[in-house]
Amino acid sequence: MPFDFSAVSAPFRMQPGLRKLAPGAQQLTPNQPGDRALSEKLLVLQHDADRALLCAPGFEAGPALRALMAHAAAEHPQAFALSGDGHLSAHRLGWSLRGGEPAGTGPAEIGACVRALPVHQRRAALLALAFAEDFAVIDARSGRVDWLAVCLPSRWAPEEKVGRHFTEVHAPVADNQLLLAASEHIVRLVTGPERWERFVWTLVATDQLDQHPWRQARAPWPLQGTAAELAAAAFFRTERQTFIPVPDQRQAVFTIHVETTRLADVVAAPGAARRLHDALASMSPAVLAYRGLGDARAPLLSWLSEQAAAA
Repeated sequence: MPFDFSAVSAPFRMQPGLRKLAPGAQQLTPNQPGDRALSEKLLVLQHDADRALLCAPGFEAGPALRALMAHAAAEHPQAFALSGDGHLSAHRLGWSLRGGEPAGTGPAEIGACVRALPVHQRRAALLALAFAEDFAVIDARSGRVDWLAVCLPSRWAPEEKVGRHFTEVHAPVADNQLLLAASEHIVRLVTGPERWERFVWTLVATDQLDQHPWRQARAPWPLQGTAAELAAAAFFRTERQTFIPVPDQRQAVFTIHVETTRLADVVAAPGAARRLHDALASMSPAVLAYRGLGDARAPLLSWLSEQAAAA
């Protein structure tokens, strides 16, 4: 499902922004060979899996993972299957796990990557590769995020979040008062029987999906050039976040689908330049600093204003 541009609003506020998913709305996006999300995830799992596949000590992730796999098989039977004996198959990748061992005739690098991991990480790895989304498990009883399969984070480190309370996870976020005040309510809501989604966005100077702060330095803005040159280097980075409920466990699987689009392509839509201009203009200094937009805001606003006027 594409990003909902109604999430771009002014004044800009860091807020939950949850809404119920429409009946039948899909939550997962199958990968296939050649997809950018698959390529970047594969690199992470080949070289830095221990920062991506994480479980808090003592946490039993089995029920949530079974719920995720059952949801994936029901939503995309052409891409994913889960057998009664626990075997899982990522059809589009050409690989499966049988008794913890990878089997298949798909791209060799996928099988080699999964096989190189410890057995306890292989199921999470194949799930991560099979879909564009990253995953995390939220537990309402503890309020913690106790399991993650996150290869494409947006300037945060999953290994610093695993086992932390929901409020701790969001503590570094700028202007986070609304998020923190609503945190207990959010956890209760998303671990109930209904499905929810939210959208977040920012502007960045790279289209790379993996933005782990230890793997990727923040891409600098080309501040020496004109506003048009800076805008040409800008990308609209979005996340669609959804929650797959596991109500019998009072848990939810949190899904994160990251995409990037050239800013010039985004503002081609009617009204987009003005909406982005007004939202960016209303961001607080703390939010601008948190998102690395402080020095770039003025030229971006100038360019967006020109695009809005031209439209």
